[in-house]
Amino acid sequence: MEILFGDITRLPVDAVVNAANVSLLGGGGVDGALHRAAGPELLEECRALGGCPVGKAKVTKGYRLPAKWVIHVVGPFWQGGEQGEDALLAGCYREALGLAAALPARSVAFPAISTGAYRFPADRAAVIALREIAAFLSGNLLPEKVFLVCFRDETLVACRRAFAVLGADR
Repeated sequence: MEILFGDITRLPVDAVVNAANVSLLGGGGVDGALHRAAGPELLEECRALGGCPVGKAKVTKGYRLPAKWVIHVVGPFWQGGEQGEDALLAGCYREALGLAAALPARSVAFPAISTGAYRFPADRAAVIALREIAAFLSGNLLPEKVFLVCFRDETLVACRRAFAVLGADR
């Protein structure tokens, strides 16, 4: 597992995770950036998927991205932490990792799901992400490499802090 600062749309990985909305038809943040970088074919394939529930994931081709596949997950909106947000966010990571392993993707890059417009606290989200990724990697051969890609300084600091606290070593 590695924490990076940068643009997730440029990483040469097998699969990139998209922090999508329930329609899967593009939006702002990571979702919009991935749709722009992948080209109009991604939107066409997403239209055929019929959306995706919160906490779940669906796969498309990567089209013009360096990644072969895009794994779309729909993270929860932060509502104060009493509406099952933690479990839904954890489900996003488990679902995406399960799909990545089934593809089979040897490498996968995650954004900080739900920490932008969905306002999930970055520190809390980072702990959930790292715990889920570490747990999945400890029991599965694929993916071999997972990247957490941070686009904002706040998210990078939160991920590094969680990594140090949890002692994530893979």
